[in-house]
Amino acid sequence: MFNRDTWQEIFLTIRKNKLRTVLSGFTVSLGILIFVGLVGMTNGLQNTFEYFFSQDATNVIYLFPGRTSMPYKGYKSLRQIEFENDDLEDIKKNFSMFVDYISPRIFRSALVKYKEESNNYTTIGVDWGQQFAEKTIMMKGRYINQEDVKNRTKNVAIGRLVEKDLFGTNNSMGQFIDVGGSVFKVIGVFQDDGGDNEERQIYMPYTTRQLIEKNTDKINQIVIGFKEELGYTGAMAFERSLEKYLKDKKYINPEDQNGIFIRNVADQLKQNQDFAGVLAIIAALVAFGTIIAGIIGISNIMVYVVKERTKEIGIRKAIGATPRAVISTILLESIFITTISGFLGMIIGMALLSTLGDKLMDDYFILNPGIGTGLAISATLLLILFGSLAGYIPAKRAAKIKPIVALSDE
Repeated sequence: MFNRDTWQEIFLTIRKNKLRTVLSGFTVSLGILIFVGLVGMTNGLQNTFEYFFSQDATNVIYLFPGRTSMPYKGYKSLRQIEFENDDLEDIKKNFSMFVDYISPRIFRSALVKYKEESNNYTTIGVDWGQQFAEKTIMMKGRYINQEDVKNRTKNVAIGRLVEKDLFGTNNSMGQFIDVGGSVFKVIGVFQDDGGDNEERQIYMPYTTRQLIEKNTDKINQIVIGFKEELGYTGAMAFERSLEKYLKDKKYINPEDQNGIFIRNVADQLKQNQDFAGVLAIIAALVAFGTIIAGIIGISNIMVYVVKERTKEIGIRKAIGATPRAVISTILLESIFITTISGFLGMIIGMALLSTLGDKLMDDYFILNPGIGTGLAISATLLLILFGSLAGYIPAKRAAKIKPIVALSDE
């Protein structure tokens, strides 16, 4: 079956039927190429979701005060809700079994100076837990700690780009900077995978910020890190309990959706994972349909090939060729064309995906599209298998035709 004469005959047949061979190979290559492209782009979209959610912790709930839209218990609508320091203590006390850490956030913009250098930056009054919520990476020194908060120290942790702007190549550790008219000591420099904006921020103890603002106890936002073992279901239950508690405490109508806003990162992550999963299923169905289309295409071509070679088959049988020899020659030709074309389409598809990287990120939110080598090879082998069957079935049927009938075929 695999002798030299058989291969010479196969190559001779391919040279004599170049157009037919090209069309057969194109059908197979295109099917694999589309399959690799669809799966790769879907994986790239999933990579984007993972990238966005990897920048910050996912076991976090953010609380934002709003403005009521309904009257409740004697309070009028359009009342501005405010968070205070005692809200932090109450949440710690009442939800201690859920909470890992809690931090307020007080945002202010300030002109920051060091010697002759100055620039405007966002300053954030925080507690120690903010470091874990933002996944802040300390490059030098340390972050704000509990002693800083307790003693209202004038210490700050500055972003990498703040240090670069103000200090150039000099070390900022232990230096003093003017932040909106108050002098602070730099105790740490951090980096953040969230990007340049994150690294142009300055963290200080929230109690120090409140002290500067006439010893107020107001805070802008609350960040709560809940225990990871709660999982998605536990996180959603915690969110509902927390919302009910705060609405009761702030005298907000339970039906009022504007008094307090809650952003549950676990819920957002689950929604995006579900969305990505649906897209993956759709892409898989389309990709599978592409493979089926390729199989149908190669089957139709092979039926035509065998039909075209009916007289040739009759002559071969008339001079002594066995049905097995006839089938093996046609089948081997089918396998050869399908294998070369399939792996060519797979290699081209994977090469195109590897060149994209993050080029599609800005416009299409697709990051590093790619496909596992094992999956690509499996799909190619599947198409080769069915391509072989596509050649075998009509070849077997033709091999059963009597020589006299085959020779009289028009």
